[in-house]
Amino acid sequence: MRKTSKLSGFYKLSPEKRLKIVRELAGLSKEEAELLRKTGALELKQANRMIENVIGTTELPLGIATNFLINNRDYLIPMAIEEPSVVAAASNAAKMVRPGGGFFTESTSPIMVGQIQLVDVKNPIKAREKILKAKERILAKANEQDPILVKLGGGAKDIEVRVLTTHLGPMTIIHLLIDVRDAMGANVINTMCEAVAPLIEELTGGRVFLRIVSNLATYRLARAKAVFTKEALGGEEVVDGILQAYAFAAADPYRCATHNKGVMNGIIAVALATANDTRAIEAGAHAYAAMGGAYKPLTQWERTVGGDLSGRIELPVAVGTIGGATATHPVAKICRKILGVQSARELGEVMAVVGLAQNLAAMRALATVGIQAGHMRLHARNIAAMAGAKGELIDKVAARLVDGRKIRVDRAKEILEELTGKK
Repeated sequence: MRKTSKLSGFYKLSPEKRLKIVRELAGLSKEEAELLRKTGALELKQANRMIENVIGTTELPLGIATNFLINNRDYLIPMAIEEPSVVAAASNAAKMVRPGGGFFTESTSPIMVGQIQLVDVKNPIKAREKILKAKERILAKANEQDPILVKLGGGAKDIEVRVLTTHLGPMTIIHLLIDVRDAMGANVINTMCEAVAPLIEELTGGRVFLRIVSNLATYRLARAKAVFTKEALGGEEVVDGILQAYAFAAADPYRCATHNKGVMNGIIAVALATANDTRAIEAGAHAYAAMGGAYKPLTQWERTVGGDLSGRIELPVAVGTIGGATATHPVAKICRKILGVQSARELGEVMAVVGLAQNLAAMRALATVGIQAGHMRLHARNIAAMAGAKGELIDKVAARLVDGRKIRVDRAKEILEELTGKK
């Protein structure tokens, strides 16, 4: 089968038929396909090695977002999420951008920041000078901790020193800038920070307290952009509506929080599917959105000269393709195979694309039919099943619930009784 993410009618197929298509496109083995098919793919003994006090595992639905054309290459994108309409919305946005050439991405090197907190120095400015003068010694000490990372081209690359004014007095904050290659990097960063702390105390006469990674990964950015034609979006009025929605988010933090939440719907779903640290990504993204002194959208939208819609996104994406749960979770490994990404940078770029697509889809829905339409259709199916509907009756009951705009279990039971003749 020719590798393409443009899969017409994919949503209409049964889960078995969808898996068959993905298996062929991604080259999954029979064993890998079986692992996706069954529930409880993460065995208890594996889970017990991942966190403490394990008593079981939990699951989320795993879907495939289709139609994604990124840098002239097709991607099938696994997304793990409990919220209805997110996978469909992302797929639809990706379909709309294909006529304009798809998405285009870039990213910076995988540089992460490790922070070392130094206090009780008599002269913070002089301490800063001493630390910078000893930069090579500090970097060498840090790099002794992971010679393999250094051999791969990574390792501690530079130092920054900042003097902060706090309510407890001045603090000298040292940043180790570390290239973590294809890892998320938290463990190696923390190890390096701890290793150089005694040397910094020796140089300055101060005391070191915190030695830890920062999740505000301002040097590890992913960017994506795309042009959506006005015809694909539904006309000039739709473009106007999307730009009005964007202007609202740019001016109001109450709206902006939900705007950026929609962006993260897509990004975090991919992060979950690939067993990446969702809390780190979320925290970094929202902190980055506020770095200018006010909380702002992670995306930017504008009208092109021709009247089409141009969108772009930039955010820190600290993700890994090696180490931690990404290397041990069986489903995460299969999801990376489906994605076909070759590096953490590529994975971060894909996540940025999904965030941009999800944001476009949400604003388009808000500017036209409203956000509830897609949510309510799937919610109605869940309510129908809760009322006891099975098989084809689920769709029939759900359709009447949506038409009547009363999506409640009691109403679903009434409709089910009418359809089956049972009282």
